[in-house]
Amino acid sequence: MGKAKKMKGSQSFRQRLLLSTLSSTRITIDEIRSDDMIPGLRPHEISLLRLIETVTDDAVVEVNETGTQLKYKPGIIMGGKNLVHNCALSRSIGYYLEPLVVLALFGKKPLSIRLRGITNDPRDPSVDTFRSTTLQILKRFGVPEEGLDLKIEARGVAPDGGGEVFLTVPTVKTLTAVHWVEEGMVKRIRGSTFSTRVTTDFEHSMRFAARGIFNNLLPDVHITLDHRAGSQAGKSPGYGISLVAETTTGCYISADTTVSCLRTDETELDVEKKERLPAEDTGAEIASWLLHEIEKGGVVDSTHQGLLFILCASCEPDLSKVRVGTLSPYGVETLRNIKEFMGVQFTIKPDPLTGTVILKCVGSGLVNLSRKLS
Repeated sequence: MGKAKKMKGSQSFRQRLLLSTLSSTRITIDEIRSDDMIPGLRPHEISLLRLIETVTDDAVVEVNETGTQLKYKPGIIMGGKNLVHNCALSRSIGYYLEPLVVLALFGKKPLSIRLRGITNDPRDPSVDTFRSTTLQILKRFGVPEEGLDLKIEARGVAPDGGGEVFLTVPTVKTLTAVHWVEEGMVKRIRGSTFSTRVTTDFEHSMRFAARGIFNNLLPDVHITLDHRAGSQAGKSPGYGISLVAETTTGCYISADTTVSCLRTDETELDVEKKERLPAEDTGAEIASWLLHEIEKGGVVDSTHQGLLFILCASCEPDLSKVRVGTLSPYGVETLRNIKEFMGVQFTIKPDPLTGTVILKCVGSGLVNLSRKLS
């Protein structure tokens, strides 16, 4: 395991934990928000540490009293059946899903876990996007379709959550390198709206506005409604929309947002109380944002760049080649973290004709040694 890698600050917290676990590298992170009014780890970061402890064995987590220093020694990824984790309500379930699903692939046993908390918020990708887009990206890398699923059992928006999802992830021996540069043409748009503890009028308005924008461009647009009531509606009123464009070459480009009718941001003190947009404006805005993501080019949308690069770096020692639109700050940060933990360096070549970027790397050859052979 060698000596611990020393790091500073709170940035890239999820990725550092994920890559540290995948590469069996001990880390020490100092000065975690040491200058903030409230120093140290946030509730969602502590919750993520607990989640990693749940799916691994022998992990050692030490946090100092102020929460400004973390020592982490990764354990063996176990997976496991019917696990349960209550996510902190300062971030949505989407925050936890991205690192969890990659870890689970390299587990000893397939994972099935129930996550409770906020299913949809404006900050993290929604559970709908995860189901429609993230899981599709995994399949590109040879993850079997069987046993890869996310069920939304109850919706929950901020501030009180109350949502619940059930995630199942199979294990792999290795990931397959990809040559994935053709975006293709958009052939259909799928999506869903949801509402909890408010009237379905919000959903109809969002759907009508979004369809209005797409119908000028292509005929195959289908947006379903998902109104939840009773125990399936969580604890706070809200509504949202999630859209995905599917291309002729099997790319999935997504955009989503959520409006929480009770949202108060204690965490973001500098956020002025914004007037809430009418629901039709929310629908139109997300439809336009999806078109903007498609226009940028690339085989994934900007929120999925980090995941794409981590998967490429974790592949068998073969060449992967992928195309993305403009490199997002998150994407750039991911490339740095991958180099630091896995020693994998990407070559980056802008394509001036399309304004996209082509990245190539040779995978680190991550092999799941603990997988139970069925």
